[in-house]
Amino acid sequence: MPSALKTVPHASHWGAFTAVVRDGRVIDALPIANDPDPSPMLAAIPGMVHGPARIAEPMVREGWLKHRDRNRGADRFVAVSWDEALDLVAGELKRVKADHGNASIFAGSYGWASAGRFHHAKSQLGRFMNTFGGYTTQKYNYSYAAALALLPHVCGTAQPSEGPISSYETIVAETRQMVCFGGLSMKNTQLDSGGLARHESADWLKRAAEAGVRFVIVSPIRDDVPPFLDAMGAAEWLPIRPNTDTAMMLAMAYVLASEGLADDAFLASHCVGWPQYRAYLLGERDGVAKTPAWAEGICGVPADRIASLARESAGLRTMLSAAWSLQRADHGEQPFWALVALAAAVGQIGLPGGGFGFGYACVSGQGVPRSTVSMPTLPTLKNPTDSFIPVARIADMLLSPGGEYEYDGEIRTYPDARLVYWCGGNPFHHHQDLNRLARAFQQPECVVVHEPFWTATARHADIVLPATTTLERNDICAGKRDHTWAAMHQAIEPVGNARNDHAIFCGLAARLGNLEAFTEGRDEAGWLRHMYQVAEEKAAAQGVTLPPFEAFWETGEVNIPTPTKPFVLFEDFRLDPEGVPLKTPSGKFEIYSETIAGFGYDDCPGHPVWFEPHEWLGHVQQVSETPLHLISNQPRTRLHGQNDPEGPSRASKIKGREPIWLHPEDAALRDVTDGDIVRVFNSRGAVLAGVVVTDRVMPGVVQLATGAWYDPAEPGGLDKHGNPNVLTRDQGTSRLGQGPSSHSALVQVERYRGNLPPITAWQATEGSA
Repeated sequence: MPSALKTVPHASHWGAFTAVVRDGRVIDALPIANDPDPSPMLAAIPGMVHGPARIAEPMVREGWLKHRDRNRGADRFVAVSWDEALDLVAGELKRVKADHGNASIFAGSYGWASAGRFHHAKSQLGRFMNTFGGYTTQKYNYSYAAALALLPHVCGTAQPSEGPISSYETIVAETRQMVCFGGLSMKNTQLDSGGLARHESADWLKRAAEAGVRFVIVSPIRDDVPPFLDAMGAAEWLPIRPNTDTAMMLAMAYVLASEGLADDAFLASHCVGWPQYRAYLLGERDGVAKTPAWAEGICGVPADRIASLARESAGLRTMLSAAWSLQRADHGEQPFWALVALAAAVGQIGLPGGGFGFGYACVSGQGVPRSTVSMPTLPTLKNPTDSFIPVARIADMLLSPGGEYEYDGEIRTYPDARLVYWCGGNPFHHHQDLNRLARAFQQPECVVVHEPFWTATARHADIVLPATTTLERNDICAGKRDHTWAAMHQAIEPVGNARNDHAIFCGLAARLGNLEAFTEGRDEAGWLRHMYQVAEEKAAAQGVTLPPFEAFWETGEVNIPTPTKPFVLFEDFRLDPEGVPLKTPSGKFEIYSETIAGFGYDDCPGHPVWFEPHEWLGHVQQVSETPLHLISNQPRTRLHGQNDPEGPSRASKIKGREPIWLHPEDAALRDVTDGDIVRVFNSRGAVLAGVVVTDRVMPGVVQLATGAWYDPAEPGGLDKHGNPNVLTRDQGTSRLGQGPSSHSALVQVERYRGNLPPITAWQATEGSA
């Protein structure tokens, strides 16, 4: 007789779903019935849970076990018992703490490891380390680190990037034109950190188009134009040279300033610094007027269209937006600051349907009406060391212990990281210049990693502790941009000998003497109930009644009411700038910031300016050697590197390699066509990729999405799989934000004529089975 099927409610970063289980194996992940735009990426989940890349036992790198060597990334692993593995880890933690202090334990552990709020890996690690005396962490995120440093100086808050931002309700009702620098890529709306229940972004954008909103998409990639807006005749694509959006924004502001279209009243009442900025735009200081003709020579957008777009923005209710990706570039602070200044000159900030916002469509919930009720979270406690590095400065820290660097007005010193502890996430996906990162990973005395899969980070560890996937534990899905909390019921027993992160830390805490502080006497079930009840009490204080935990767990979800009044960013400040000032020194928008000017940074002065990126298509000598600008955007077939070996991601590969998009002109110059394998290279490294010829990228631009698992043929050698971060530059955006600048990279492409090496990134490591 056929085995009985079991179904359980569960959720992920790609949405809520029903897990279908037979004989202890997940065989399907079915989206919930009322999701209007379910993610196809759910299809990869069963294959990942039971795939060959799973780590089944605690593993220790042989060279480290025998000799404490640092030959990471090229050594075999041997299986050990849980007791031996935990004894080794506990011993290293004790040793480093005693000999070097807690700040020498680097446990930043950035990543999207779990949609669950209790088993959120970074939170579990942070709580454990804080009860052990502290650690060095990472500040901000790879998504919009430069914005998080800049915007509090300019707007008094990072909310314009983090959210909530003006909701789509106001755009549908009031906006007539939405200008989107960096586009509105629908692939990004299939996911959100912390998970989501329903995908609503596409529906809201369709409603806006039906209401007469016109979308102007400014991007080097036509794929950043939602196809349905194209089909509805509601979108205009303005191709722009990568990394030059600031120049176009400056020119639009120049038109407003020189033609008397700037809102002088708003600039006087709600802003400081317009006179200084206006003088820069008009060329009164440097002799260079930032005219549309000047900008056209930089960005490639016709001068007359720049000018007309500026006039339209002043004459229509206009929402100005920029994708988070724009600030992941050299001088990435500038386009975000320039957009705020442009919106201030237009004068519609705080009006329904007007103003600005960052990240529309960068994740599913950005711009979707959302609740203000606090979600359930695991308290991580205070870090006794208060030691951190900017999120993207990992390699600098490891390669330059004790070195000084500047950051947001401070002169800081890199800690001497003797032990790296990574739990959730994958720096060999997120970080830039991976060959440099691999060299940096040779420096610590010990690297500990919790991982379900043999990622490159696990392969560069000394001790690998096999972690469960979400389907092997109970949790609560609650994204801060979503209005539904979903129960994540355990679907199967742990695969192999895997343990959840909480259980691993309990085992370590028992050895180190901080078990009670870590658990507070609660197990998984106790923490889930406690976290929910705390959130329930906070909701009640806001007048929102939630069902008791038992009812939530049984029904599988709870819907949080959204506000009846559509949210407008900075509405209160517009209405009463004196009574509700911004949290800036002036209480107003700072088009010119005395604070930033006082830092004395030549790479980020006191107001928005145009800087030539370190690598860009306007540099004649660079282009002669590396004539193509690499866009390493987010993939459409996975989340970052998650689920790369299965489902849509695996199906998208070309002869096993990540696809790279080339314009027909660039393909013809290199005598390559669809399906060919090419070598993509620059001074930092080389990768193989499979060609897709398309006019959906500009001439001179190639697109190679992030997330193909790093798979070098030899340490520091050719990446066989197509990970673009082998090619990207590991340099901070500026001394202000120190964010990643991955989108400022030039490459060359040539046909690959050698024998294709096999892909080995998805296999268990040699000697580890």
